[in-house]
Amino acid sequence: MSLSVKIYRIEGYMLISHDRNPTWQKFVKEVTAVKESDALEKVYSELGSNHKLRRRHIRITSVKEITPDEVTDPAILQILKLTRFVKQ
Repeated sequence: MSLSVKIYRIEGYMLISHDRNPTWQKFVKEVTAVKESDALEKVYSELGSNHKLRRRHIRITSVKEITPDEVTDPAILQILKLTRFVKQ
């Protein structure tokens, strides 16, 4: 059984400033993961920690596996350029 890392583009809406003027803001995240459920978990975790959101404040509209040519996130592009990884 081989595990290959795939790239996912996840789009959705997150609730910003949910106390007085609730505003749903659109987001697009590109993440690397082995499977789709892991990619969703990573997006929930990143948005939750960066914007202090609960999962019910995040609405996912689409999850799509993309090719390396379609990547626009600079962090993902840097990961794709790696030829080897040295663990210390």
